[in-house]
Amino acid sequence: MAVRMDQELRESQGPWSLEWFGEPSVPGQASGPGQASGPGDPGGPAEPGGPGESVAFGAAARALGLRPREFELAVQLGEVRTVTTGLGRRVACEELRRVTAAEGFPEALVVRLRVVGTAEGAELLGISQGRLTRLARGGFFAPVRFYVNRYRAVVWLYPASELTEFAIRQPELLSGRTPPGLSAALAAGEDWRAAKWRGRRTGQLLAQTEDPWERAAVLASVLGSVELASAVADSYERAHLRELRPALVRMRPEAGAVRDVIDAVVTADDPREIRRYRAALASSLGDARRARPAPRPDAAAERPPADRTRAPGRPRSLWQKLVGGR
Repeated sequence: MAVRMDQELRESQGPWSLEWFGEPSVPGQASGPGQASGPGDPGGPAEPGGPGESVAFGAAARALGLRPREFELAVQLGEVRTVTTGLGRRVACEELRRVTAAEGFPEALVVRLRVVGTAEGAELLGISQGRLTRLARGGFFAPVRFYVNRYRAVVWLYPASELTEFAIRQPELLSGRTPPGLSAALAAGEDWRAAKWRGRRTGQLLAQTEDPWERAAVLASVLGSVELASAVADSYERAHLRELRPALVRMRPEAGAVRDVIDAVVTADDPREIRRYRAALASSLGDARRARPAPRPDAAAERPPADRTRAPGRPRSLWQKLVGGR
């Protein structure tokens, strides 16, 4: 294609004090402003703030003055790094010191976490909403989030800082005629927004684990059931991947009306994208198999099912009577 597509994705990308992390001063109440827990918060009292120690996501969000969704985005973008502990994913106290000591905190952090939709993004860049949509469909920048509106349409959200960086990097695309290559691709129906979001999201999740089976599960999470069955022939391995696969998006239990729309976003559908994920999955599975085999049931559980032939003189079941069975 004649147009140069920007395919780069970021892979994972008041002052706090230790009193934030102490026991609540009043039983049943958390210390610090706000009581909401962050995503993945294992709960319970935070650990002390000494070197090498960590706090739960909710406590970390309060220490940074972030709402839970802002903190979740900060983790996804790599603005706040997390660690794996016996209590799950947490934030090291040293990491909180690093973030709060950065120049311009907290305002600079909040600016980097700002997300905008099409209308606000177009206003930010001084272009029409139609041009911003064409650039996004062409893959020049990646959405960081999406939601489904009441009309079951996908609404994409972009980091405002990345839109600004794009405008500085490629100002020629903000005015004038749309490049012929991009026009041809859009006329052919190409839309890179979902693929870009999947690439960003899987990159974020891969950055959070070194376990080979968990990494394979991340890659498997964007493949449909048919593609996964084709890529992973062993049913026990597929079951293990399904057990480990992370949720790419948080979905409300009552989201039935939009579940199909969300499933379409999180599942790779372009043959080129599917091939890339299958190749990456094959490589990751090789590492996982060398590390340890997928769990399999005990030998006793693998015995052939017991003979269900009716013993002589045993009464027939109601179902057998209805279908005329012997």
